[in-house]
Amino acid sequence: MALTGKIETDVEIKASAAKFHEMFTHKPHHISNVSSNNIQGCDLHEGDWGTVGTIIYWNYFHDLMEHYKSFLITIQATPKGEGCSVHWTMEYEKHHGDITDPHTLLQFAVEVSNDIDVHLTAQE
Repeated sequence: MALTGKIETDVEIKASAAKFHEMFTHKPHHISNVSSNNIQGCDLHEGDWGTVGTIIYWNYFHDLMEHYKSFLITIQATPKGEGCSVHWTMEYEKHHGDITDPHTLLQFAVEVSNDIDVHLTAQE
């Protein structure tokens, strides 16, 4: 069983790509209010909000670092019609081969995206 892997999912939302991007880059600490069932908190660990390379500490149900040596989540919002398509990519390295691939995180990504969408479109 491979120790490294990559999983991906796409979520179609009604909010614009710009608003979705702004939420993650400049207001990630608001996401725990918008999607409180999934994310309990967010703190700045290193860098500045909205700056590439900033390290953010997310508090959520999945304990990734217990099972994975490394875990990188990349989120890309692309304009599509009146809304956008949000593409989540998760790349990881497991501590050992007995750990299953983190497919439950794909549902987590869908739920967080949809919660943010509801929040952003309610403001319009």
